[in-house]
Amino acid sequence: MAFSFQIVASCKETKARAGVFSTPHGEVETPIFMPVGTLATVKGITPAQLESTNAQMILGNSYHLHLQPGEKIISMAGGLHHFMGWHKPILTDSGGFQVFSLAQLRKITDEGVTFRSPKDGSIIHMTPELSIQIQNALGADVIMAFDECPPAAATFEEVRKAVHRTTAWLQRCLEAHQKPHSQALFGIVQGGIYPDLRSLSVQQILEFDLPGYAIGGVSVGEKPELIHEIVRFTAPLLPYHKPRYLMGVGSYREMVVAIASGVDLFDCVIPTRLGRHGAALVRGKRINLKNAQYKDDFSPLDPDCPCYTCTNFTRAYLNHLIRAKEMLGYILLSLHNIYELVAFTRRIRQAIVNNTFVEQFGHWLA
Repeated sequence: MAFSFQIVASCKETKARAGVFSTPHGEVETPIFMPVGTLATVKGITPAQLESTNAQMILGNSYHLHLQPGEKIISMAGGLHHFMGWHKPILTDSGGFQVFSLAQLRKITDEGVTFRSPKDGSIIHMTPELSIQIQNALGADVIMAFDECPPAAATFEEVRKAVHRTTAWLQRCLEAHQKPHSQALFGIVQGGIYPDLRSLSVQQILEFDLPGYAIGGVSVGEKPELIHEIVRFTAPLLPYHKPRYLMGVGSYREMVVAIASGVDLFDCVIPTRLGRHGAALVRGKRINLKNAQYKDDFSPLDPDCPCYTCTNFTRAYLNHLIRAKEMLGYILLSLHNIYELVAFTRRIRQAIVNNTFVEQFGHWLA
């Protein structure tokens, strides 16, 4: 079987678990942070550099890749792995979040979403079938069902409609899916901030025996404490022996809370976005390397970090690069930031295996 998920250790005091998710392009040891490579590239980072961060799985986005260069080109190249030179596992988002957050002049019906392309102004009608067709052509190991992602301010009735529509679209995604043996289709739980609707969404989606499940509709404007409540409530409702993916979350505390609730996979654009703005993550805290205080600071960015950036360059040099707007500065910061988040989840995994998760990371749960 191309896909399997095995839990190798669990925490006695929480719902945290360490697992191995097997895919056609290799095994992924969970819990793990997955860097985002929206347009078939993790911004500013080569595949070789990405491997040096110990990243095991990355993301692409079907919405953006459909707009440019188009799934036909990528399919002709042999699929996304060959096209971008990354031969470990890849997950592609369905484009649902981007359609609802970025697309212009959109119209949502039970059939799909009609919107104007931000690239050339053309009208695109995105349906569950088209989303799966795009993702089948891209060839990622894990593909996501097309869902409706309502904003944080949506009313109960609006979210209820989105839950039912997401379930109906999942059925259509499954019917359109042409490569179930080589691509695992994950369903997405919606329900906004409403526990009753989260329960309803889980109940409906579990009627489909899927290889994995995601918690969507968080980090769309809610306060962190509310995100924690949603995740703590929702994650344990999902099947124990299948991978659980929390979409769009990548800060220390949010990941620890989610892992303690039983989540396995995370993604977020934070590491490269911060890097492009001259900021670094150091032990979970943000440091702005533009600040003058680092102009003559000849210490490493993080003396305890073994990444390429920290073992070869000083804060003074990074400050110089960022203030001079040199490309290398943004690359070095992005490289470190990715390493930071991947290493953080790897340390958590080892703590779960060693049964020291609460001892080492419990302060993030307070």
